[in-house]
Amino acid sequence: MLQPTPNFEVNAAAPAKGENAGASITPFDHQPRTRLVFGAGSVEGGGELARELGVRKVLLVTDAGVVRAGHAGKVLRSLEAAGVLAVLFDEVRENPTTADVDACLRVARVSGIDGIIGLGGGSSLDTAKGCNFLLTNGGRMRDYWGVGKAAKPMLPLIAIPTTAGTGSECQSFALIADEVTHQKMACGDPKAAARAAILDPVLTISQPPRVAACTGVDALSHALETAVTRRRNPLSLAYSREAFRLCWSSFAGVLKNPTDLEARSGMLIGAALAGLAIENSMLGAAHAAANPLTAHYNIVHGQAIGLMLPHVLRFNACDAEAAALYASLNWKPANSKPTLASPANSLADELAKLLALAEMPSSLADFGIKPSGIPALAEEASKQWTAAFNPRSITTSDFADLYTAAL
Repeated sequence: MLQPTPNFEVNAAAPAKGENAGASITPFDHQPRTRLVFGAGSVEGGGELARELGVRKVLLVTDAGVVRAGHAGKVLRSLEAAGVLAVLFDEVRENPTTADVDACLRVARVSGIDGIIGLGGGSSLDTAKGCNFLLTNGGRMRDYWGVGKAAKPMLPLIAIPTTAGTGSECQSFALIADEVTHQKMACGDPKAAARAAILDPVLTISQPPRVAACTGVDALSHALETAVTRRRNPLSLAYSREAFRLCWSSFAGVLKNPTDLEARSGMLIGAALAGLAIENSMLGAAHAAANPLTAHYNIVHGQAIGLMLPHVLRFNACDAEAAALYASLNWKPANSKPTLASPANSLADELAKLLALAEMPSSLADFGIKPSGIPALAEEASKQWTAAFNPRSITTSDFADLYTAAL
């Protein structure tokens, strides 16, 4: 197994001019918290990893689909072989709400666990984190909306993604929706980060094509948005660029041949690196625009991102610094013919082609959204946390224009 990455701190005393896009170097303090274990079949070591963390009884948080695919069984057998007791919670739903976290918490409270494993997509990992918040610190999820609001230590968490998308395995945030208002709450704390993440590409092969498409778009969007946010720094940009390279070169391969393990590996590592980029630089306007679509029209997150991302790229391309950063990602179009479009706009065009290959919907009208619904969407998007980190300032009117373009 890979050895844990040692903690280190880097602080820039004063801003200096960087070589790329003429940007000042943003001060940062990076403390790696999650051990990454990658390899085909690496899930078989989950039990031993839990034992190394001192866990004697673990709550396995997952969903029914992952159980049917046989992945939960692999983890349970690994835990049994390592002498670690396990309790299964397999009721996670897509886009988890406070009700999902409460259901998981009820099981955790009566089970006497001292560790948690999140197995599945971002929904399972977020539910596991949310349960960890409440089990160890009490209260409600709303109490942790924001950053650093957990006063007490949390239980060791192992994250095992079965999708290549959210990068939640490398983040200290749980994204949980309020059951009543549908408001997405980003609840973050360094103590919520997974102690270890197992990246086994074999687990992602069982994804249905639609899930692979939606999660892949999400991973690409994370790489693209983190590359240009106002909070980016040299470290986050390195993660963003490598995440983009891996996802851009692997996504089409996954779509065309779902059993291509090399492409699956590229997507899984790329998604994790993009998660590390988010942890250091946050996201931007595409996610701010996508969240209201999911909350009010039940559009799957990856589809919502796919609808808005090309339009946001074109919007941000009007900012010279962001345009230069997009160009520095060193992507290559499928068609090498010269174009008069700027690199950023060409990238948006190529992204639209990739979304078409993924058979993603291309307009909001496909979901029955009418022009009359745009003002409310724009108002809510402008209040999203990630909108503040977009490289180009964005107003409610700007969001209305983006939604209109996507209509």
